[in-house]
Amino acid sequence: MQQGGGSESEVTWEDQQNINKFSRLNNRFHELEDEIRTAKETNENLEDASNELILSDDDVIRFQIGEVFAHIPKEEVEGRLEQMKEENVENLEKLKEEKDSIVAQMAELKKILYGKFKDSINLEDD
Repeated sequence: MQQGGGSESEVTWEDQQNINKFSRLNNRFHELEDEIRTAKETNENLEDASNELILSDDDVIRFQIGEVFAHIPKEEVEGRLEQMKEENVENLEKLKEEKDSIVAQMAELKKILYGKFKDSINLEDD
């Protein structure tokens, strides 16, 4: 069936499921980009805090725990910062792995959907 300049293809239930899955993956992809950006900023902040701690002459440091500041020995703060950096790096790696997985799934769905609908569907971010 010809209509206008493009051809119309019937959208099956399976096609609609693929389109919906692509949409969900695309949303998660953008969420992950934001989470990765935030994790990188956190990592930079923790690194800056570690550097400032090295320059500090104080034996007791004010360390924020939740909404309060506690006076904690410098060595314990150093340990906590290192632990926080390690946890953040692990989290960042998990987020990157999930993002890579989503990109691969999206590429597969693009191949399927563009193969059927050609120019009738736009799956690209603008």
